[in-house]
Amino acid sequence: MVSLAGHVAFELAAGVGMPLASLIGPYAAAGFWTLVTGGVLAATGRDESADPLLAAANGFGLAAVSAHLRGWPTRRTRAGLPWLEDCEGLGPELMSFYNPILYTSAVAGLLAVVRENRTARLRVPAVMLGLVPVLVAYQHWEHRRLRRQAHTRPGWWNRRLRHLPQAA
Repeated sequence: MVSLAGHVAFELAAGVGMPLASLIGPYAAAGFWTLVTGGVLAATGRDESADPLLAAANGFGLAAVSAHLRGWPTRRTRAGLPWLEDCEGLGPELMSFYNPILYTSAVAGLLAVVRENRTARLRVPAVMLGLVPVLVAYQHWEHRRLRRQAHTRPGWWNRRLRHLPQAA
């Protein structure tokens, strides 16, 4: 979950907003993601009863990474892995940073599902992977809203999106 928080923080620092920012604003979205991350981290210190929650969080993280890789333009690396060429307005120049963040999140989530959440059923994170099409649609919907807002209400948090055409 910490790697997902890093992913969201990178998007905000890069000037493309973050999930939920177009709906509740950048500060409330940052607060939401901070609370979610803190809540999941607090659950890691509990007994095994928290395993289903943690497995769901890790599965959601895997679904989020998968949605990025399925929903945005990619090319294949020499190893055959998808590599984002652009995503959410970050531009090709930031992909050398963003792709490793996504892959770190994926590896951390996968390791956590396999090694840390042993008492949770594997179907919990597997069910979360069913969210990939919904997350792809949400990412594109949110990106359009963020682009419109960057033109109508520019701020430090959406500065990169101002250079893109306004979304319809």
